[in-house]
Amino acid sequence: MSEEPSSILSHVSLGTNDFARATAFYDAVLGALGIGRVMEHSGAVAYGRAFPEFWIQTPIDGQSAGLANGSHVAFLADTREQVDAFWQTALEEGATGDGEPGPRPIYGEPYYGCFLRDPDGHKIEAMVWEEDLQDAG
Repeated sequence: MSEEPSSILSHVSLGTNDFARATAFYDAVLGALGIGRVMEHSGAVAYGRAFPEFWIQTPIDGQSAGLANGSHVAFLADTREQVDAFWQTALEEGATGDGEPGPRPIYGEPYYGCFLRDPDGHKIEAMVWEEDLQDAG
């Protein structure tokens, strides 16, 4: 029997109508989580720690990029400090806050996260799952 994959998703892509602004934003905020560019080509940049998991791209069909209301992308942090740095960096880079960093007990005692809208209006989040809080509960 082969080993189970550790993730259920290959990647997520968000469209932008301002590629330079979007890539500068994600270079900064994902950098706060230790995530960087792992692949790029004309009109698209992929971010990850090793594998291209998150893409920013211009629309390939000549249309304008739009928003998928009701969806969001959550980035996994290693520490609360990274979540806080993601929040602060995102605000400095033009995001709007949609939920300051803090515990979210409704999602479980170990959950600590923040919610924002990127400069294109996409819903994004950074979160950490603190196992020691789960074990203590």
